[in-house]
This record gives sequence, structure tokens and C-alpha cells, in this order.
Amino acid sequence: MNVLVVGAGSMGQWFARTLSERAGASVAVTDTDSATARQAADAVGGRAVPTDTDERFDVVSIAVPMPVARVAIEEYAPLATEAVVDVTGSMTDPLAAMAETVPDRQRASLHPLFAPANAPGNVAVVTAAGGTTVDAVVDALAAAGNDPFETTSAEHDAAMESVQAAAHAAVLAYAMASEDVPERFHTPVSSGLQSLVEQVVGGEAGVYADIQATFDGADAVADAARELADADHDDFVDLYDELS
Repeated sequence: MNVLVVGAGSMGQWFARTLSERAGASVAVTDTDSATARQAADAVGGRAVPTDTDERFDVVSIAVPMPVARVAIEEYAPLATEAVVDVTGSMTDPLAAMAETVPDRQRASLHPLFAPANAPGNVAVVTAAGGTTVDAVVDALAAAGNDPFETTSAEHDAAMESVQAAAHAAVLAYAMASEDVPERFHTPVSSGLQSLVEQVVGGEAGVYADIQATFDGADAVADAARELADADHDDFVDLYDELS
């Protein structure tokens, strides 16, 4: 399998390494930052290619930030002879762009539900146009210890409003609202929240900003916090009991 990975960030490197190690793929990497592309290619045992390459590949994988996924798909999907996949994090728009650009190729959207440093884990899969090549890609992810599961783009994107946009907003809001206190004062709940804060702020700010821009969810957290803040004793008890 000859694979082009568009995007040399951590997710692109993870995908390239997984296919190289688990499917014996020959991997090429391209990125708007040529130095980053070379470093990523060296890290995964592949090669870097220029952004204006016209080389053809069995598989093209789009691993760019969500806001530029459509542009990358329109530019690079035609280089695929068999399949186009993306690991951008959203599904509806990338799949639409694939269908518009290369309707005759195998097409799938893959969302690893973890940061590469936390692999392996669950991988959401929407197979828009299946075949042996897409199957081989998914099999490689499974062989690396991940758990791929089929879903729909609508179900996936709706879930991301809760598990990403709302969850991140809630954790970051706690970080913004809370004061630094000595460790001896922390409760099990606050210690758990502090661990989540450290996990979230240890990532890439741009990635989290893209999630908030792509998926709804933060407004619901703000509305819920305001409802709790405005509740009197009895209203608070009712709200608490609804969640129990």
C-alpha cells in the first residue's frame, strides 16, 4: 500500500506510523511547512514530498485542521487511485467534499477519539464508499490495538457536541473560575477536575479552538451554569435530583 498523508502534525504522524507498522505501507508525508514534513517523514520511516506533488498514491489521508479539510481534500484527493480517508475530527463536511471531488474512489472518515500520545483507543468510522483498501486501513488501526466502530456522520458530529465541545468548555470554565488553593484543601472532586484541566491545557490550543468553532456545545454549558447559579435551594435540589 502506497500512502500519502497530508498534514505532518501529531495525528498525521500517528496515522502514518500505524499504517507503516501494521500494514507494511510505504508512506509519504506532505505539509505546508516543508521542514515539519521532513521531520515527520523521518520519524515514521517515510519520505517527504512537496505540496505541489502530482505523484499518485493508493491511499490519500487528510490529517489537517478541521477548518481547512475541504480545501485539502479538493487539492489532494484526486491523487488517490483507490481510497481517500480523513482523520480531521469532523465527518459531515469532509465526506461531502470527498464525494464531490472523487465520487469514484473508496471513501471513509476516521476519528481517533484520543490524542496520539494516548493511543490506542476507540476510532469512529464512517464508510461512505467501502472496498478492500478502506478495509485494509481500518484493519491496520485494529491491529495496533484500537477499537474501530461504525457510525454515521450525523451521529458522530452530534456526539462531539457533548464529548468534545461541551466537555472541554466545562473543564476550561472551571479552570477560569477556580482559584489556586493549597493541595491540602482539595477534595476528590476538585482533584479530579484539576487533573482534567492539566490534561486539556497540555494539548494544542489551535486544536481545541477548532473544536469549539466546529461543534456546538459551549453555549449549553454556559446556560447550565447560569441555571445552577440562579437556582434557589429547592430549585437546586430538583436539578440535582434530575441528574441522580
